[in-house]
Amino acid sequence: MSPRQKKTNSEISENELSIEESLNFLEEAVRSLEESPLSLEEAFALYEKAMKVAVKTHDKIDEVEKKVMVIKENGAREEFQ
Repeated sequence: MSPRQKKTNSEISENELSIEESLNFLEEAVRSLEESPLSLEEAFALYEKAMKVAVKTHDKIDEVEKKVMVIKENGAREEFQ
């Protein structure tokens, strides 16, 4: 387990997570919201954090997609669409 994964939900900055770590965080957040006996305030705080992580993750995925190049059979490169 990486040091980032050992942090609590409130200690994790959405900017410092990789895409994979963000997706793991979101899965864990959903699990916590569904299964943990959270107070209403805790549930709202976790939901808010998860939404921030989701937006940042979407932005990171968009950046990666823009960088991906398709290499055609003749060796020419074209941006991924």
